Order: sequence, then structure tokens, then C-alpha cells
Amino acid sequence: MAVHKTAGLRDPGAAFPLASARDDADERRQANRAIAVSAIGLGATGLIELLLALVTGSVGLLGDAIHNLSDVSTSAVVFLGFRLSRRPPTDKYPYGLERAEDLAGVGIAVVIWASAIFAGAESIRKLIEHGHTTHLAAGIAGAALGIVGNQVVARYKLRVGRRIKSATLIADARHSWLDALSSAGALAGLVAVALGQPWGDPVAGLAVTLFICHVGYEVTKDVVQRLADSVDPEVITTAEAAAGSVPGVIHAHARARWTGRTLRVEIEGWVDPDLPARDADALGRLVAGEISRRLPEAGSLTWTARAAPA
Repeated sequence: MAVHKTAGLRDPGAAFPLASARDDADERRQANRAIAVSAIGLGATGLIELLLALVTGSVGLLGDAIHNLSDVSTSAVVFLGFRLSRRPPTDKYPYGLERAEDLAGVGIAVVIWASAIFAGAESIRKLIEHGHTTHLAAGIAGAALGIVGNQVVARYKLRVGRRIKSATLIADARHSWLDALSSAGALAGLVAVALGQPWGDPVAGLAVTLFICHVGYEVTKDVVQRLADSVDPEVITTAEAAAGSVPGVIHAHARARWTGRTLRVEIEGWVDPDLPARDADALGRLVAGEISRRLPEAGSLTWTARAAPA
């Protein structure tokens, strides 16, 4: 059933529910579960690394621990974004607050860049002051724990994020993947110290900082593109081909954007100028069926019929 329709062929727009629309409630449960599990796992890993960093004096391990613990705070930001996105549409916010999930990605990016600044500053300080690193075996064990813990959490969040098409959860998974790389950098620095190279730990800290900056850039780029309504060009091509394949649609022009995890497609279809508005509406239903079949990730369709030039 059309949710909204205006009179007249020149602008008989209608918003249609799609058969391919996802089970949003189930997806939110999956997302919340992923966030909670990752927060517990990374919180435990980060605390162990932090204690070992204080014992060993390793800035590489310290930066890695702080970055792991920052994941707990980003998980809280992501959780808040998912909660806010549940708000229903209102007159002021006709699309609801689905964008809150995308804004949560901004919070993740901020935490990543703050972690980079902290890790870099501590590494430079130790390099200049020629600080010492002790209890190397314990430090190496802590770094190894960081690698394993973060890889497990990153793969889990990435799998769930891709399944429910959540850009924010995918960004959070990349953040955890970064933590695994930073743990590897901390491990390399401690091994270098064990081999008689005291500069290995602060240099490893700087390497960790570079990893953080790289993933920070990637996450920031993805979040900005999503907020700027960037979509895969193939989505537009597929939507136009689906609409154009419906008998009666002379030409179709498509636009699309993501709001949170909902891909909203807008189709302008040029039809016979003598076509009654009621038939144009029925044509839109056929277009909706084709969009559901060819573009299953779409969660919303707005159809507007235009009178083709005589």
C-alpha cells in the first residue's frame, strides 16, 4: 500500500514499502550483542595490557592498552547511536533519527585520532629521555594477548556489521583490527629491546601511532562519505535498469542515499503523458517489485511519475 501520494500525473509521487526490507529489530539485537561482547573482551584485554605496561615501562604496550580501552568508550558511543536511531519519525525529523548511527561513526573517528596523539607523544617522550623497559617476558605476553584478543573481536564485529549493513559497526571493527596491528608493533619493539636495542620500544610506539593514523584516516573517510550521501555507483545503475525494465516506463532516473542502515532509493520515471494517476501509481508498485528483486539491500523506495515529452 502506498504510504504517501500526491494528485496529478506531473507529480504523482508515492513511497512504497519493499518486500526486501530487513528485520530491523533483529538487526538491532545483533548489533547490541556484538557491541556488548566486544566491549567486555577488549576491556579485559586492555586492562591486562595496561597493568603490564605500568610494570614494564613499555610505551608501545601502553599505547596499545590505551587504544584497547578506548574501544570500550567507542562501543558506548555506537550503542548510543543505535538506541537513538530507534526513534520514530516526527514532523521535525521525518526520517527519524537513523542518522544517529552515522554520527556515532564520527565519535569513533575522534577517539582514534585522540589515541594517535597520546601514543605519539608518549613514544617521543621516551625516545628523547632514553627511558628503560623491564620485565620483557611479561610485556611480550601482554602484546601477544592484545593481538589475539583484537583479531577475534574485529572479525566478529566485521561479520555482524556486514550482515546487517551497518557502516558504524564496520568502522568499529576496523578500529579493533587496528588494535591488533598496534599490538604487533608493541610486540616487535619489546623483542628488539630483548635483543639489546633499547630504542626498539619507543620506535615501536611511533609505528603504532602511524597505524592508528592510517586507520583513523580510513574510518574518517568512510564516515564523511556516508554523511555526504555517497553510494556505490552500481546502486544507481541497478535501480535505473530495474525501473526501466518495467513496461510503461520510458526512461528512469535514480538517486539513493543511506540513512543509518537504510538504503533509500528515489526513482523518477517518465511515462505516457496520457497515463492516469491511478495507473502511474500501479506502475510504481511494479517498479517496487523490480527494485526488491534486483536491489535487495534497498529498504525504501520513492516513485515519481513524470509525463514524457510528446
